[in-house]
Amino acid sequence: MLWDVFCRVVDNFGDIGVCWRLATGLAGRGEQVRLWVDDARALAWMAPQLKWMPATTEAPARALGQPGVTVLHTADTTFAGPLPCPAEPGAHHALCGDVVVETFGCDPPDAFLHRMQARAQAGQAAQWLNLEYLSAEDYVERSHRLRSPVWSGPGAGLHKHFFYPGFTSATGGLLRDPAQFSAHESASRDGSARASLLARLGISAEARDLVVLVFCYPDAPVKALLDHLDEMGKMGARASQAVHVLLAPGAATAAGQAWDLNGTHPTVKLHALPYLPQTTFDELLWCTDLNFVRGEDSATQALWSPAPHVWHIYPQDDGVHADKLDAFMARWMGAWPPELSRHVQDLWRAWNGLALQAEAQAGTLPPLPDCRGAWRESHHQSRQALLAQADLVTQLLDFVTAAG
Repeated sequence: MLWDVFCRVVDNFGDIGVCWRLATGLAGRGEQVRLWVDDARALAWMAPQLKWMPATTEAPARALGQPGVTVLHTADTTFAGPLPCPAEPGAHHALCGDVVVETFGCDPPDAFLHRMQARAQAGQAAQWLNLEYLSAEDYVERSHRLRSPVWSGPGAGLHKHFFYPGFTSATGGLLRDPAQFSAHESASRDGSARASLLARLGISAEARDLVVLVFCYPDAPVKALLDHLDEMGKMGARASQAVHVLLAPGAATAAGQAWDLNGTHPTVKLHALPYLPQTTFDELLWCTDLNFVRGEDSATQALWSPAPHVWHIYPQDDGVHADKLDAFMARWMGAWPPELSRHVQDLWRAWNGLALQAEAQAGTLPPLPDCRGAWRESHHQSRQALLAQADLVTQLLDFVTAAG
């Protein structure tokens, strides 16, 4: 089948990260994908294998280099001729694909809706899906797969289905590449895999050293985290154990550089990472002892890593992210030992500026649990429960196949 996937970039990492992962996941199962993006700049480092082809009279500008995927600019849905696709198109492919996916409620442009109408009038209506944001809240199970008629505008008369990622059998599952997961799992049993990847990034770390990844939004209390790690480093120094902190580009790197501006914290080794291809970032999540991740894409992938993690949820002005965070913690940590669950939840809330303790102050953190002990084991148990669920791409394919 041919899939048209639409992405509107709000957060230049998360939105395009999810959509690129979806596109490559579908292509990896033999599907053909056109990924329509309004801002493709992040793909330059996220997917460096892509090369842009200039527009011609026969085709708009497009990026090629990933088997099964063609990237196009959303504005070019107005292109008058047949739209390019990864494989030789059938007659109806000049209009639109067999499946149209709008991610996170970004409606396809009017010009593309007209194409969808033309295909429907030819008796070959595309399946239209709205892939929603990830949440562990109860409404997800009620809303998953609901049909929604379109009553007005260029899409009037068509209908779409809502498809919700999630954490239970009544949801659409999570993005996970089974082949990549198996490869990471095998590599994690090889003691040299971690050292090899870190060495490629210019980092020399011993097996006993603590490695922490930090990827966050600007309001994260990075200074408090680094202070904690500094204390741990001083204790670890007696056992010749170093603490390595890998700082993602942006807020984490800026905060780390401000904390150690004059190199006065020798017990913590800070490493400012470059922008990494998505596959390399995924690999890195498996080579750490603790991951601080943000948004939806990296947070989802951190679930599959053996290392425990802390989620910096995307902050929203109306505060609903607090309920979303609580819902996820309740589901992810529900079977953990109560004391550990309370401790980790306190840490997560403090990292997100949502500490419940009356005495808590902004920018402070509770002590870090042992990320190589009970926390890691409980993370593993929660991960194993999620692995019993079919991944999102599998569920998408099953849904559109069953719907015909």
